Amino acid sequence: MSDEFVVKREDTASGGRYVVYLPDGSEAEMTYRRSAPGVLSIDHTGVPDAFRNRGLAIQLVNAGIADAQAEGTKIVPLCSYVAAQFRRHPEWAPLLA
Repeated sequence: MSDEFVVKREDTASGGRYVVYLPDGSEAEMTYRRSAPGVLSIDHTGVPDAFRNRGLAIQLVNAGIADAQAEGTKIVPLCSYVAAQFRRHPEWAPLLA
């Protein structure tokens, strides 16, 4: 399951990503850009086909949510997967920009 995978955050001045380096050399990632001070626009979540249905995508989202809560950051869920997760988790509504 996804418990064996570690999510890492890689920041740049304009954005960044949450990434899991997979055993076959591929990567699962959720990318974002800084659209305003204190606001991250999450624009993509992707998991290679060989690693789908293992909970990696939600693990990436959960890492982003945890950081947003800890940092007081707001999120714009441009990615359809992340938008769907926000609909499934109404408790995340305070994080919406």
